[in-house]
Amino acid sequence: MSEPDTSSDKRPESTWERKLIERLALESVTEQRRRRRWSIFFRMIGFAYLGVLTFALIDWSSLFNQAEHRKHTALVELSGVIAPNGEASAERIVSSLQSAFDDKNTQGVILKINSPGGSPVQSGIINDEIGRLRTLYPDTPLYAVVEDICASGGYYVAVAADRIYVDKASIVGSIGVLMDGFGFTGLMDKVGVERRLLTAGENKGFLDPFSPQDERHKAHARQLLGDVHQQFIEVVRKGRGERLKESPEMFSGLMWSGSRSIELGLADDLGSVEYVARDVVKAADIVDFTQRQNIAERFAKQLGADLGESVTGVLNRVGMR
Repeated sequence: MSEPDTSSDKRPESTWERKLIERLALESVTEQRRRRRWSIFFRMIGFAYLGVLTFALIDWSSLFNQAEHRKHTALVELSGVIAPNGEASAERIVSSLQSAFDDKNTQGVILKINSPGGSPVQSGIINDEIGRLRTLYPDTPLYAVVEDICASGGYYVAVAADRIYVDKASIVGSIGVLMDGFGFTGLMDKVGVERRLLTAGENKGFLDPFSPQDERHKAHARQLLGDVHQQFIEVVRKGRGERLKESPEMFSGLMWSGSRSIELGLADDLGSVEYVARDVVKAADIVDFTQRQNIAERFAKQLGADLGESVTGVLNRVGMR
């Protein structure tokens, strides 16, 4: 007895299974290709990011300056508050000045200043280094050119230059020192807050803003400010010499316009960076030797800014500003 022919019944089922397997295989291949494309894309993004970061970290100005062979006027910019770890820190300005003087094609150096002042220590370091460089390179003059403002610590630096050039509307002066802070004792009494300060050392709580002001501490602070102020005055007298027309108000912390500062002997003449390079140094080509912060330094500075402010905000700060 012959068996029934079932091949016709199995053929449609086999075809369906085969199509399903083919579809799954095709989708798997497509998914693998998609993943590969995304992987390549993200790798390219990563390489591009590293490339941009590397580009930003390179000090291109230094490379260009090293490639400079013609006679030129060297430029160093001092802009902003003079403080450690900033654009106008003593470390950065001193290093820039050293590179400018050391270049064999430098005919003269211009220190372009636009600063309200800052740390007396940082300002003093820059002033001292300018004096050393002027002695080391006697044939290379240094001129300070003031833009908007050259006050307090900024002027402390400027007086080390051979000559000071200003704009008629520049703000110049503020030869003085301050220590600022806040007192919260009255507010604390109103809101019922009790200050609990423990110290090891009779004067360790010096000018604590949350404690009543101590007259002995106040007198000591005035003496401290007076010492730094006198140092400032002596630096100005040494730098300006007989050009200075002293008056009772000159060292009182007042500021004057650029035109008036020339009359008082605080500055020498009107002039811009381009004018000084072209007509005073006699080298119109200007090469910038200023060392600037790269992206990594700016990021690190910003990252630590909040912490630094929270610490220094508790203390009264001495400054030329």
